[in-house]
Amino acid sequence: MSVDLLAGTVYEAGAVLTMRAPTILVFDSGLGGLTVFREVVRARPDARYVYAADDAAFPYGRLDEAALVARVCSVMDRLVALHRPDIVVIACNTASTLVLPALRARFPIPFVGTVPAIKPAAEQSRTRHVAVLATPGTVKRDYTQELIRSFAGDCRVTLVGSTRLAGLAEACLRGEPVADADIAAEIAPCFPEGEPRTDVVVLGCTHYPLLLDAFRRLAPWPVAWLDPAPAIARRVVQLIGGPLLGHEGDEEAQAVFTGGHGVTPPLARALADFGLPCVHAEPMPLAM
Repeated sequence: MSVDLLAGTVYEAGAVLTMRAPTILVFDSGLGGLTVFREVVRARPDARYVYAADDAAFPYGRLDEAALVARVCSVMDRLVALHRPDIVVIACNTASTLVLPALRARFPIPFVGTVPAIKPAAEQSRTRHVAVLATPGTVKRDYTQELIRSFAGDCRVTLVGSTRLAGLAEACLRGEPVADADIAAEIAPCFPEGEPRTDVVVLGCTHYPLLLDAFRRLAPWPVAWLDPAPAIARRVVQLIGGPLLGHEGDEEAQAVFTGGHGVTPPLARALADFGLPCVHAEPMPLAM
């Protein structure tokens, strides 16, 4: 165990136990990480929060692997220097399945990633047919394939790489109209004909819980939709401990955008509803 008395932080066996309210940075390519942010806030309402959206590079699926690693590391250099977080949550499946090793090697603080909940899906499924609804990048990653081999070997796993759902979720949050038919078309491959029927769908992108009400309404039959956010929040608490009494609401949470051009008045109101009343841009153009 080591103790930094000036920072008020105790480091023990890879975990961080804070004697003061910690700073938690939640990072995503866009707005999907808000679903994770919401759960982490419930678990640690005392913390100081920074929600960072790399919207200048959204969507990450258009970047090749080397460019994605370089981009996330570059943005994280700036964010860590500015905000000095005690822990970082990478609330993005596409980035987590590729960039976490580089981030953990680069920074001395803990990083919590987001990966498809294939193990709990296999444990929960009764028909032994699960679907993984994710981005094309997450679907094709070796990491995802390894999760299937390790935890769902006796299941039929339908992999669905949606190219549009993340954008549709962001449009909804900005107050733009989104047609049910467009959402239904994206989730339809999760429900192939024949037996056994799908009974669990893994939400393999943090944007997708933003559309969960529509998914439930438009699905051809009822299924369990697995959102990884509660498990991520539990992992954060494991690493930094539970809430400190008397610190709730000490500081307003802030949202930081690397572009910010899409922050419309309806989106600003939605961010405030998530507990992010302070919104500003930290411009970091994407060099392609």
